[in-house]
Amino acid sequence: MSKLPLERITIEPKHSVKACVIWLHGLGDSGAGFAPVVPLLGMDESLAVRFIFPHAPSIAVTINQGFATPAWYDIKGMDIDNRADMPGVINSECAIAALIDEQIAAGIPADKIVLAGFSQGGVMSLFTGLRYPKTLAGIMALSCYLPTGNKLPSSLSEANSNTPLLQLHGEQDEVVPVGAGLSAYELVKQAGYPTQWQTYIMGHSVLPEQLKDIGIWLTQRLR
Repeated sequence: MSKLPLERITIEPKHSVKACVIWLHGLGDSGAGFAPVVPLLGMDESLAVRFIFPHAPSIAVTINQGFATPAWYDIKGMDIDNRADMPGVINSECAIAALIDEQIAAGIPADKIVLAGFSQGGVMSLFTGLRYPKTLAGIMALSCYLPTGNKLPSSLSEANSNTPLLQLHGEQDEVVPVGAGLSAYELVKQAGYPTQWQTYIMGHSVLPEQLKDIGIWLTQRLR
């Protein structure tokens, strides 16, 4: 992966920035895929949240017959416990951590930054957030799994041992089985993380009802 900063879509608040949400998209998508959700979250403008939707670079993806597509890491097969290309995960983690660092350098405290993601992006938000060395406001992982399968990542950060997590999943998810998301939830819960799990009657997607719930959770984290 390029050492250049991640390209992104940035949506600035009307007021002077106080907080930031970095939202990572899924396989084959771009930051443009989730940028339209901001007004649907119903968050108060006084929170002055900057939303950043980074674009993953295009890479060869094995399950895509090796064709290049926007992805945070290669997906080698359908086995959840051995799906993620871990060197690719680590490369993307470095790029995402650099984006968080950039926001901190711009004056936003780490504990006013939420790292969020959907599907592959959720995998990256969970993995990166649990290992990031500064305390974040929250970690949101939608319709995803842990890239390390049935165990927690190594080198977990003590700084985020009490950071609230939100893990949401579709009961009819045809891409990432709900059981994979539940397994990730059980692992972080058993490790003592303050995590919240909720399912919705949906496939591999997001619903207006879910976005409303996300807006409430983000408001609690960033006010």
